[in-house]
Amino acid sequence: MMHSEYKWLDRIDSPDDLKKLSGSDLRQYCDELRQYIIEQCSSNPGHLASSLGAVELAVALHYVFNTPDDKIVWDVGHQTYAHKIITGRREAFRTNRKLGGISGFPRMSESPYDAFGGGHASVSISAAFGMAKAAELKGEQRQVVAVIGDGSMTGGLAFEGLNNAGASKQTNLLVILNDNNMAIDQATGALKNYLVKISTSRRYNAIKRRLWRILSHTPAVLRFCQKAGNAVKQGLLKNSNLFESLNFRYFGPIDGHNLPELVRALAALRRIEGPKLLHVMTVKGKGYKPAECNKPVWHAPGKFNPETGERIVSKTEVARYQDVFGQTLLELARADERIVGITPAMPSGSSMNILMKEMPERCFDVGIAEGHAVTFSAGLAAAGMVPFCNIYSSFMQRAYDNVIHDVAIQRLPVVMCLDRGGLVGEDGATHHGAFDLAYFGTVPN
Repeated sequence: MMHSEYKWLDRIDSPDDLKKLSGSDLRQYCDELRQYIIEQCSSNPGHLASSLGAVELAVALHYVFNTPDDKIVWDVGHQTYAHKIITGRREAFRTNRKLGGISGFPRMSESPYDAFGGGHASVSISAAFGMAKAAELKGEQRQVVAVIGDGSMTGGLAFEGLNNAGASKQTNLLVILNDNNMAIDQATGALKNYLVKISTSRRYNAIKRRLWRILSHTPAVLRFCQKAGNAVKQGLLKNSNLFESLNFRYFGPIDGHNLPELVRALAALRRIEGPKLLHVMTVKGKGYKPAECNKPVWHAPGKFNPETGERIVSKTEVARYQDVFGQTLLELARADERIVGITPAMPSGSSMNILMKEMPERCFDVGIAEGHAVTFSAGLAAAGMVPFCNIYSSFMQRAYDNVIHDVAIQRLPVVMCLDRGGLVGEDGATHHGAFDLAYFGTVPN
């Protein structure tokens, strides 16, 4: 499908235009939107797979909610291409991540539809709760939605936001957990296993589907389920639901590519007051087979042939800094059994996957949790190990206190490996590795 063959894409310049489409037309628009993202990213590289997986979610959100009066806060921003195209930036998307063009991430100065800037993970719940609380204090009837991936949910800030928001029972906040079992690489940790347990509970999901059809159309049953839901879910899952324990009403999981079900769910949740969470299951790279089959590579694949899926790579064979680091770390680990590797969800991005492949027991992916990565490394060092903690320069800003308090003051031998220092061009200000020399230069030891 080439640009000239689009039926609906060129007619949608705002969410108001989107709301005029019928259900079948909305489905076709999603297909065209996905194809347009593939077409544009093939020649102008960007974060592809995440945005392909969130097409139906972006369409359903703008179809149901009254944006930009209602606020949608997207976590990180890797999944926002469909959102940007829907909100009047279809033609501008051709300039995505280029000098003078639009940002690859949400940016408040770029559009009123970008409710909050997002470059680093796990911020959406805290920011959205702040907006929801402001609306409550000002007496404004406004819906606020935070969209966060399961990878970003591993970050401590996400739990801080859930904990605080859950204690404010009258504040209207909807958290959408976009669960694709991926960060950039495969998701890791206990939370991943917990979400898998919820999403694969056959008994729970069978009853949930029956109740949801009634709940979407019957207010009386809706109110009853609000009161009884917690007890029912605990009984079906045979343990307390994590989100319910934090005073969030939990709904789902539902198919994030089933557009009618998404629209029904979001429309029903608009009528429910207080903090609630919708668990949505999606496929990273959805609708483009190469991306579905190799999600880490197609997170940001560079240029490629959209018809064949063949990536266009440079023929100049120059070793990347990260690969030299990865191979060197492996050699050092072979020579010293005390050496271990730590990365916050970036094993392939830092090439620590080289060590992970040969010595999996000595390499730790701790999830998107930079502060924990540093303090975990400090604990390893205090117990006699030699940890190599690899964190991107811009992400290390989040672990500044941990470096000072847990490593430097205690003179612990943690090797800090800062990846991606310097200016990064297309990703923009949120990802420039420009501060580490300045802020670490003042830290003793």
